[in-house]
Amino acid sequence: MCRMFGMAARAPISSYELLIEGPRSLRALSNEHADGWGIAMHDGDWHLERGTSCAAASDRYATVARQPARLAVAHVRKATVGRTALSNTHPFRRSDFVFAHNGTISDVPAVVARTAPEHLSTIEGDTDSERLFAFVRTHVDAAADVERGVCAAVRALRELGDIGSASFLFATSTQLYAHRAGRSLFTLARHDATMIASEPLSDEPWTEIAEGAVVALDTHAVHALAA
Repeated sequence: MCRMFGMAARAPISSYELLIEGPRSLRALSNEHADGWGIAMHDGDWHLERGTSCAAASDRYATVARQPARLAVAHVRKATVGRTALSNTHPFRRSDFVFAHNGTISDVPAVVARTAPEHLSTIEGDTDSERLFAFVRTHVDAAADVERGVCAAVRALRELGDIGSASFLFATSTQLYAHRAGRSLFTLARHDATMIASEPLSDEPWTEIAEGAVVALDTHAVHALAA
């Protein structure tokens, strides 16, 4: 599948050691997830860079990954649904929202049927992931509140039954949310930031998120949400 990483920091910092330099960095993992990469960083506004090459072979990935940010979402893709193309490369951005997904949705029509037409109309690629993003935004709009909307989207996914794996990161300009469904997620708290990743990216004490959990990351802690 894919691998993804998120960060929420008190002030702009670089997480290059987790994205580039470590033996289990996202760049190292991209050798097995070589169908594209993307990094979204926020410090006043979102800046999104994506490529269709393997991150380990991309000088641009290395350059972008060294930049400081207060919020970040990064992803390396192993294609399961949709061809290798920029439009299918995570993270996806719509307005102030950024999204990355790890897994495969087995019942895409069920997700699409419960997604608002105005969000379906923004889909550019072929992936189940981008359709899941539109589904989550539909529930955020309906709730008129991001946190309540993300939790409502998770409840709605559960109500659909077994639709495959839907672990995701959903970021706003101020907050990072995560849901584990079928693919692992781990968190790490440092003095200046909290991190989340598909697997531990360092020898530090990462904490595994329980299956089905929804959490919010802020600059100093990870908070479990009721969904």
